[in-house]
Amino acid sequence: MTTKGKKIFLILSVVVPFIIYSIVYYAPIIRNAPFKAKEFVSFEYKWGVGDSLENSYNSATGVYRYVNNKDSVVVKQIKFNTQDFFYLDSVAHIQGFWNLPGQIANGEEDLKNPKALKYYMKFNYQKKSKEVTFYPDFNGNPKLKSAAVQMQKTLEQMLNDAERKAN
Repeated sequence: MTTKGKKIFLILSVVVPFIIYSIVYYAPIIRNAPFKAKEFVSFEYKWGVGDSLENSYNSATGVYRYVNNKDSVVVKQIKFNTQDFFYLDSVAHIQGFWNLPGQIANGEEDLKNPKALKYYMKFNYQKKSKEVTFYPDFNGNPKLKSAAVQMQKTLEQMLNDAERKAN
């Protein structure tokens, strides 16, 4: 067998089956992904102390409500565009938001503490939604905390930027 024939045989016996296997295996996974960017509908972001999450934003309604440093409630209308939603979905995908547990807390001491700061994030898609409640004093798995902190900071930065643009 010639050198050229050996190369062709190698390609046909190794590379082609690998490509076919990859297509057969990964195509249904990609096609049936539960959180698709094009199906992203809205998100909710709330934060506060204890059970009263007095600061909130709902992208479906555009209502942004927060308590300022003078202890007065400020209510504004802020809308995000499609590009912002795609950016937020990509950050959630990169941070592994879909794999986070529903509660990221130190256990009962956080859940029952009326003075514990917490953040609530909910992403709504056409077929599914994902919600995570995060306590920033969580001292467990650093990867979980890092992903939750990054999502929280991204949402906060987007709201601050949108508020500045609206003014």
